[in-house]
Amino acid sequence: MELLKEIVPRLSRVAVLGNSAIPGNAQALKEMKQAAAAFGVQLQYLEVRDLKDIETAFQETRKRRADGILVLTSPVTNSHRSQIIDLALKNRLAAIYYTAEWVEAGGLLTYGANLIDLWRRAATYVDKILKGAKPAELPVEQPTKFELINLKTAKQIGLTIPPNVLARADKVIR
Repeated sequence: MELLKEIVPRLSRVAVLGNSAIPGNAQALKEMKQAAAAFGVQLQYLEVRDLKDIETAFQETRKRRADGILVLTSPVTNSHRSQIIDLALKNRLAAIYYTAEWVEAGGLLTYGANLIDLWRRAATYVDKILKGAKPAELPVEQPTKFELINLKTAKQIGLTIPPNVLARADKVIR
């Protein structure tokens, strides 16, 4: 929420596309509501359970005059990634996604752990365990790579990404 607010200072309404049946999405939405309230942003949750719900969600987004969109993980959103990205661009919405693949496919911004980096770290843990380390004695690590920004997309929707946001990004697509 903070990143969306930084790149769209006038942000007041954010549509959240998700599927409440997906484990973790209900908790994520609860935490997003708290963050949104702290930034004076109203969340508009839109249930997306199948393909037809995507277009309906964007119609609602336009009707409710959302300034941005946040997409939660689900099989439907994953399998229709390009349609969601295209609709976000068409509607000139600042959109934040949960994995880098979305931004690499033309989405605006991601804030989430880099899955490839996490898999690499997991492999080092497996190696240590196979060599005799006790899992309970291994340190807990937090992800360190999070942000990816697509400047081409920002330009398409008329956004200028502030320098302080660009400086924090792990990767910028130009």
